[in-house]
Amino acid sequence: GWLSLPVVGLTALFTGGALVMQIYAGGARFNAEAVVPQIVAIGMVRELGPVLVGLMVAARVTAAIAAEIATMKVTEQIDALITLSADPIRFLVAPRVLAGVLTVPVLVAVGDTVGIMGGYAMATGTLGFNPAAYLRNTVSFLEATDIASSLAKGAAFGYVATLMGCYHGMNAGRGARGVGRATKGAVEAAAVLILAVNFLLTGV
Repeated sequence: GWLSLPVVGLTALFTGGALVMQIYAGGARFNAEAVVPQIVAIGMVRELGPVLVGLMVAARVTAAIAAEIATMKVTEQIDALITLSADPIRFLVAPRVLAGVLTVPVLVAVGDTVGIMGGYAMATGTLGFNPAAYLRNTVSFLEATDIASSLAKGAAFGYVATLMGCYHGMNAGRGARGVGRATKGAVEAAAVLILAVNFLLTGV
């Protein structure tokens, strides 16, 4: 989680800035530029923040977990655990999944905050928004349910990302090719499932 902060922060920062420019350009067609802070806040907190963090975790953490566990299987370390009457699921899978469920919501909170501040910097520095008014509109528009939804999505995405890494690692084929296929399959499955789970949670 800690080592994922730089990539999450940079992704959220640039996304927040780009989001402000796009919403401002679209709102200018309807003389609705004033709603930029509110739309950026709701977009980052409810959708873009959790999804982008989830995909970054899938790209970075899921791949690492799948490669690590697949390598352990290829080198027969998992067989050794079974021989020693140690449950691989309890020893290898459960701690990683629990870590994902606990840390990804924290990353989402950081990503949401950095994304909103990136939008704030772009809006006040380039587009001429009043800094105090921008922050006031952002804070007054967000509700507790928005934040809770964002954190809940983060926990779900953390579960999916780590579970896919563990599943594909545990079911990897033999040799270097098996490790590569397991890593690729884990990232692909995690990314698609994160988007699908996001759709379902948004509907709920």
